[in-house]
Amino acid sequence: MKYCELYDDKYIPGRWHVRMPRDDEEGREELFDVWRFNEGRVLNIEKPIRLSVKPTGIPIEFSHALGIPIVHRRVVALFERLGLQKEVQFIPVEVEGQTEPWFILNALQVIRCIDDARCEEVLYWLPEDNRPDKLGGYRNVRGLKVDPEKIGEAHIFRPWGWKVVLIVSEHLKRAMEDEGITGIKFLDV
Repeated sequence: MKYCELYDDKYIPGRWHVRMPRDDEEGREELFDVWRFNEGRVLNIEKPIRLSVKPTGIPIEFSHALGIPIVHRRVVALFERLGLQKEVQFIPVEVEGQTEPWFILNALQVIRCIDDARCEEVLYWLPEDNRPDKLGGYRNVRGLKVDPEKIGEAHIFRPWGWKVVLIVSEHLKRAMEDEGITGIKFLDV
């Protein structure tokens, strides 16, 4: 099976840009731990998450807010039809100016699958970087390639060590394209 990085098409004319988060009653921007959405685990969210939109524009069904996927209910329905609910958590969010349901797409799997030899460039954290907490991990990955044999049956996940990207199977890519989900772009990995 083939895999692709799924990302937000930033070049759609007139599209909106969702921002993270408006976390208090007055709508002030507050510090918000967006990294927890990259950990590959179910999250217990106690307070409502409110997202602002700047600039406002045409809502798209898949977009990123600080790298976190924000999706329309049609994406949720597609995952349910495909039987992929166990691979993701959909966390309800309130999007400024919207009455329809929107969600954070939280991928629940992190898979050690980066094929270092096939990537364009792989840099690791070294002792001289003075980051003992990151030592030996990926510092940068350009031209990401994955080893399909290490992925198993997963259809959506983040690669271990480089969790800033979201990877989908060719099967899920085709389903999203066939469904006409707006805002999606894919890059073969």
